[in-house]
Amino acid sequence: MSSRIVLFGASGYTGDLTAREMVARGMTPVLAGRRREPLEALATELGGLEIKLADVENPASVHALVEKGDVLVSTVGPFMRFGQPALDAALSAGAHYLDSTGEGPFIRRVFEQAGPRAHAEGTVLLTAMGYDYVPGNLAGAIALREAGAAAHRVEIGYCWENEGGGSTSGMSGGTRASAAGVAFEPSFAWRGGRLVTERGAKEIRSFDTGQGHSADGVSIGGSEHFGLPHIDPTLQDVGVYLAWFGPMTKPMQIFSAGGAAVTKIPGVRAGLSALSSKFVTGSTGGPDAAARAGSRSIICAVTYDRAGKELSSVRLNGPNGYDLTAAFLAWGAEQVAAGSVSASGALGPVQAFGLDELTAAAASYGLSAD
Repeated sequence: MSSRIVLFGASGYTGDLTAREMVARGMTPVLAGRRREPLEALATELGGLEIKLADVENPASVHALVEKGDVLVSTVGPFMRFGQPALDAALSAGAHYLDSTGEGPFIRRVFEQAGPRAHAEGTVLLTAMGYDYVPGNLAGAIALREAGAAAHRVEIGYCWENEGGGSTSGMSGGTRASAAGVAFEPSFAWRGGRLVTERGAKEIRSFDTGQGHSADGVSIGGSEHFGLPHIDPTLQDVGVYLAWFGPMTKPMQIFSAGGAAVTKIPGVRAGLSALSSKFVTGSTGGPDAAARAGSRSIICAVTYDRAGKELSSVRLNGPNGYDLTAAFLAWGAEQVAAGSVSASGALGPVQAFGLDELTAAAASYGLSAD
């Protein structure tokens, strides 16, 4: 018997897209959020769904959303500021949990701090179960399978192309807020067979996006650093790069290096983060359907042997990242609710669902290899 699915943040931009995708799949989620009017309007439009009010400023109201065995899907970001109450609620209730975060520090918190508790309880935690960072896990796993046992390193690049504008045009308010929230936080990577802390944008590399084009990306912390070494224990290095910024890529690296030095001064990081939060708020809407249709996602994965020789290269092409996020959250929640995940704890998407199953799901949403 399927578990009840609760979508927290349904009145926000990503939450609204996810609710519509869930209903399109025949699901009947409970819509939860802090604003009654938009929840009621969406619930009515989607066929009379149940709603519940909850606010991260009142953690007890978030805890009241779920019971043991339920599936809680959170799109309430920025997650470093607003994500903890939903995670705590799932852990306390013995509920399963998925979220849409792309924030490395929050992902690390889920895997390292919450994961062991969920494993002991037999529940599933799937953080970053959207455009961040399901496609990279998928591309990386396909490339690793093609490379075979000689694979020593895999590098993954997220590219996002828009018609008539730069790659960051058309971002939602939540995306901008998340980026600002982690700008002054330490990042991480899988290097030398272990997770290491390092500053964001420490590395830059170029990815072939097809048709004679390339894109430069800055290194970031993603769920691939946890998920891919689990499915390939001999893997020594995992690099994840965000290639959204075009000519601003190198300046971002320089800014990151300077910011890393400045924020070592006591109190500076907290002050800068507080300042950025005044100018970049949470969900303020995002690109409409026409704008989303005018963009596409390109995710690259390249593997190398110990000597640095390229072994395999995979390039996935698909729709807009926001549509992919809604799709993966809806599909993932459906699978978890149906009991299709046999493992427990904090899991990468390939570990949770299997490579073949995830490949088929991605293809059904238009994300597939060239």
